[in-house]
Amino acid sequence: MTANAPRSLQELIDSVPSIVDYLFANQKSAITPYVTLLQPAPHVLPEFTNWRDEQRSWWESVGLSDQTFHMVNLWVRGRDAVRLLEYLGVNSFKNFGPGKAKQFVACAPSGHIVGDAILYCIEPETMVLVGADMTMNWIKYHAETGEFDVRIEEDPLFALNPAGRRTLYRFEIEGPNATPLLETLIGGPVPDIKFFNFVELRIAGRPVWVMRHSMTGSPGFELSGPWEDREAVLGALLDAGQRFGLRRLGPLAYFTNALESGWFAAPLPAIYTGEELRPYREWLPVTSAEATRAIGGSFYSPNIADYYVTPYELGYERIIKFDHEFIGRAALERLREQPHRKKVTLVWNVDDVLALMRAALFEEGTPAKYLDLPVAQYAVWKYDRVQNQQGELIGISQWTGYLATERKVVSLGLVDEAYATPGTEVVVVWGELDGGERSQPWIERHRPFEVRATVAPVPLSKVAQEYWARVKAHH
Repeated sequence: MTANAPRSLQELIDSVPSIVDYLFANQKSAITPYVTLLQPAPHVLPEFTNWRDEQRSWWESVGLSDQTFHMVNLWVRGRDAVRLLEYLGVNSFKNFGPGKAKQFVACAPSGHIVGDAILYCIEPETMVLVGADMTMNWIKYHAETGEFDVRIEEDPLFALNPAGRRTLYRFEIEGPNATPLLETLIGGPVPDIKFFNFVELRIAGRPVWVMRHSMTGSPGFELSGPWEDREAVLGALLDAGQRFGLRRLGPLAYFTNALESGWFAAPLPAIYTGEELRPYREWLPVTSAEATRAIGGSFYSPNIADYYVTPYELGYERIIKFDHEFIGRAALERLREQPHRKKVTLVWNVDDVLALMRAALFEEGTPAKYLDLPVAQYAVWKYDRVQNQQGELIGISQWTGYLATERKVVSLGLVDEAYATPGTEVVVVWGELDGGERSQPWIERHRPFEVRATVAPVPLSKVAQEYWARVKAHH
């Protein structure tokens, strides 16, 4: 780095003509090398059988996902641990204590999403958050600069972890055979565990935190414990799983589960604008994810705030509780009464998908952008343009992929309320409007391609819809 090179995100923003164009030019790749970096061999293979068989396991038998490697673990300890997280999260912390977990959602003062993570309460003054580094950066900053009596310990994702290990392993078992598998492992009936609650059980003689959880809407459990116990617990799962049709999920199948559950996995954090956030941007190094990851897709605006999303758009109304003071509260109270886009599943027209593949691979002239399957997420923040029949912008599409469970190409969308009714036909623009000019040299030159899509519910699967309805009723 030269003497005059930007050292912080703020210095970077001040030094470039357009932060949007700068992020478009950041390195991109197909999902395959990206996810295999996050879930590295030999610990996790890209496919253990094949990704279609692995996808079907969470509806037909039981799938085993290894979540040990690709997320950050952030430990927050001290007498102000809850006070810090309550200040940053839109969530209520009433009745929150050991043995409970929640989807923690943090907003900027504008009311737009900074990030989310899964938060576990281990002891009254010991919390661990699991998720993306951008959410963890926000928490670390406020822990360091605010008046909170807390201690922070970061366990980076495995690929960036100098220790070559993790503090915890984490497995997910999911599918109709998940409960009988777990009963076999613990030698008896599974106790009644409420959703997002966990208890300590023993597997292979090791203590294991078992949480009622689901990534897809199929019955499931998350199993976690000390890193040293990982191989023993994994071996027990694989041995017992043979009689239940267990399939290990490689990252190609695993990273499609957001399409099943409807989780909007990668919103751009709303931290690039606003004078009140300048100190945070000055704190963030130019090597941070917020500066080095890429925007992509056919949606383009020179105003980076147009890439922000609100928790209302993501369907998090039930998570927001105005029973405490938190960053973004005033803005969310105003936004609550305003119209907002609705989250939907977009089911891509089969004939148009086949035409797209022909145009990408077999026709003469400038090709269409290649549609990488099962996950077509070639940029972390990939936002595609969604249009009505007249070509007017009505929303965005994100996280595109193929589901063998549905035999469809689908994406998650945020669309204007007038177009959110299931059955509505819209158009997704695949590929970048400038043919990839802003994204050079990372993606091929191409022509944008219009694909018809039909609006469907979130989640798409009727089995998942019924499962989540039971979970909400139980809550």
